This record gives sequence, structure tokens and C-alpha cells, in this order.
Amino acid sequence: MPGDPLAFVTVSLAVIVTPGQDTALTIRNTLSGGRRGGVFTALGVVSGQLTWTLATCAGLAALLLASEKALRALKLAGAAYLVYLGGQSLLEAIRGHPRPSGRDDRRPRRVSTATAYRQGLVSNLGNVKIALFFTSLLPQFISADQASAWQLFPLGVAFAGMTLAWLTAYAFVLAKARDLLRRDRVRRALDAAMGAVLVAFGARVAAS
Repeated sequence: MPGDPLAFVTVSLAVIVTPGQDTALTIRNTLSGGRRGGVFTALGVVSGQLTWTLATCAGLAALLLASEKALRALKLAGAAYLVYLGGQSLLEAIRGHPRPSGRDDRRPRRVSTATAYRQGLVSNLGNVKIALFFTSLLPQFISADQASAWQLFPLGVAFAGMTLAWLTAYAFVLAKARDLLRRDRVRRALDAAMGAVLVAFGARVAAS
């Protein structure tokens, strides 16, 4: 397996395409902010992955995982953020979306690109599973004679690139269905579903 690019791509794709909190957040923000909202969420997620890559190469991620208190604090912070975002979606499902006069009544309240990016970044940085992935799985794909931890950097960048492609595809596909998704009853149902999913992910992270 060390140095096998096909094995790396296969394992990485299996991790990336498995629905998780990053996917749920991208879907949520695409529904709220259109294609740009989804793409900027994906960019935030990838920025978090690149940060974890650098932290792993520098040995900081291993230090974090070795500290039980720091690890628990990160887990609880990440879980609380997911529950907060999920709660927002649930409230929007209950209240419905505002309909400003003089505008298309079907047009949903849009999340800004800056907010979408920040949410993707914070969500990923608070995801302990990403730290575990980079510190435990990636080293299996470098040769034993490659002693430098910085040999992991290209693998982390490749993983982030595949993640960006996958989440961006989600955003483009959902944006194509925007006319259907703008219907109030459909939007409320989707908001409720995404809110419940994010709260569930947060609860699972906190309990793990």
C-alpha cells in the first residue's frame, strides 16, 4: 500500500463520498445561498482540510490528539457549532422565509458567501475525525524510507482537491433544481431535514 496512488485515491474517495457533516452543510448553504453559497462552503471545508494537513505535517495534530482535555474541548466545540447551525435551519423551517415586498415571493433568504465560507471552515476545523484521518491513515500511503512528515503534504492537498470537486458538484446539481426548491413547503421540509441532520451529527460528535 505505501506509495500506491490507486489505493490512496480509492480510500480517499470512499471517505469523501460518504455523507457527513461537510456534505450536509454544503447542501444547507446551497439551499440558502444558491450555487455560490454551496461553492464557498466547499472552499471553507477545503481550507480546513489544508489547515489540518499543515498541522499534521508540523506535528501539531498529533499533540492535540495526545491531549485528552484539548481533544474533548475541540469535540464539544465542533458539536456545539453543528447543533447551532442545525437549530438555525429548524427555526427557518418553523418560521418560513421572509418575503420582501417588490421581490420574487419564491426567493429564499440568501446566506452570504463570507458566511458560507466561514461555516465550512469552522465546521471542518472542529471535526476531530479529519484530524484522525490525516494522522493515522495518510501515513500508510508513504514509503517507510520517507521519514519526513512533510511527505504527507501532497496527499493532503490531493485529498482536499477531491473534496472540493465532490462538494462543488453537489452545489451545482442542487442549484439546477432551484425553481422547485424555492417553493415554500419544499424549502421548509428541506430546512427541517438539514437541521435535523446537523443536530444529529453534533450530538453524535459530542457522544463519541
